[in-house]
Amino acid sequence: MLEEIFAGVKSLEKNVSSLEMDATLSGKDDKLDAIVEIHAGSGGTESMDFANMLLRMYLRWAERRKFKTAIMEFNAGEEAGVKSVTFTVHGKYAYGYLKAESGVHRLVRISPFDANKRRHTSFASVFVYPEIDDSIDVVIDEKDVKIDTYRSSGAGGQHVNTTDSAVRLTHIPTGIVVACQNERSQHKNKDSAYKLLRARLYDYYKKKREEEEDKVNKTKKEISWGSQIRSYTLNPNRVIKDHRTGVTIYDDKSVFDGDIDEFISAYLLGVRT
Repeated sequence: MLEEIFAGVKSLEKNVSSLEMDATLSGKDDKLDAIVEIHAGSGGTESMDFANMLLRMYLRWAERRKFKTAIMEFNAGEEAGVKSVTFTVHGKYAYGYLKAESGVHRLVRISPFDANKRRHTSFASVFVYPEIDDSIDVVIDEKDVKIDTYRSSGAGGQHVNTTDSAVRLTHIPTGIVVACQNERSQHKNKDSAYKLLRARLYDYYKKKREEEEDKVNKTKKEISWGSQIRSYTLNPNRVIKDHRTGVTIYDDKSVFDGDIDEFISAYLLGVRT
């Protein structure tokens, strides 16, 4: 009988948690797909490798949820990792969940790129935007957009096109730059780039409105010491701590394999441990 009671309590806790998340993810944009940007910060090759680790973490998280992903732009590092990458995540409440990951992330470890095996600190930033659908009207004047084409490049030289099929759009009034190189067709890349630009502009003007209402956006901080939302410490101890909620996880391998729901849930529910 006790076992049945315990099972019932666990089931009730799960249902309550699910209801709390549903109530939390009730924002106008939460139901939309997500566009995620990762940028290596201070730390050189080490930070580029860390950015690549974060990329894999989010792709594995999406895979666990059976969300679809597509890399839109990949700017590889000179020696290893990635300087910057933009990818989309398609799934129920993808933006609602991933918006919790916006901010600066910090890695502390013995660098595999240091012959003297010294401990290094590196940073990477994560920005998440909603991928707006066709029902949201964002008008882009073509006269305000500078279009550049170039040859695609990818990690390890895979799927590299020999023609100038990649497209970069610069929105002159705002300075917003987007690029797409995942298709072999320049026309398809242009269409995808405009879709990214619409999402970025929607987010840009939304933040402008929030600023006018004194709702200052604090997610885009300097990619350096003191502004991190989460620390991934692999030396001397192996511990990952979210500085906003206090959630601490000691299984770094599972986290880097995409098991980050505890961090996300605690942030969205406003839980402080």
